[in-house]
Amino acid sequence: MFAAYVVAAVVYGLLNVGTAVAKIRKLDRVTANLAGVGVPPSWFVPLGLLNLAGAVGLWIGIGWRPLGVAAATGLVLYFAGAVLSHVRVRDTKNLPMPVLLLLLGAGTLAIAVASL
Repeated sequence: MFAAYVVAAVVYGLLNVGTAVAKIRKLDRVTANLAGVGVPPSWFVPLGLLNLAGAVGLWIGIGWRPLGVAAATGLVLYFAGAVLSHVRVRDTKNLPMPVLLLLLGAGTLAIAVASL
């Protein structure tokens, strides 16, 4: 189970780094998506930093699993909020990515808990 967590943590962490960089650099496609669900521009960088912190937590969790569980839990909650934000404004066009990241987070969390 340890190897499965390593793979999940590395891959899911890299995906979160990608979304963090996009938010911090305020890429047009990401800012339009965030603005479309009502996120104020002043939140873009803090949200990106949360993604980045989650990724680092997953990677440190390879050596200290409780932190990996906490990071995965935080990311699941983060993306659950993102999914709810898209559902709230009926933005089905941009819904697949947060749903995918939520499901990957849930899988990473399950593996992290199973490998404790």
